[in-house]
Amino acid sequence: QQWYSNSMKVISMWLADRLDLQLHIYQLKTLIKIVKKSYRDFRLQGVMEGTLNSKTYDTIHSRLTVEEATVSVTDAGGLQGITMKDSDE
Repeated sequence: QQWYSNSMKVISMWLADRLDLQLHIYQLKTLIKIVKKSYRDFRLQGVMEGTLNSKTYDTIHSRLTVEEATVSVTDAGGLQGITMKDSDE
């Protein structure tokens, strides 16, 4: 749980440092993959939902979703099917 929480805090701080900058397409794609994989892997390891869906995770999810929407408007094929939306939603 601590590993997951700390990794989400690091990503959140990195995004906060770049709050006024739009992420590059490769940064966005990489962050989406990291966040989604971390969430799924730690969920499979039995990390509690309260830890997984923390305020930090919600902040990261919101920021990446906004960045994803911006890219989809400005660069139609940029993300190549990589999205924050889970396939099971």
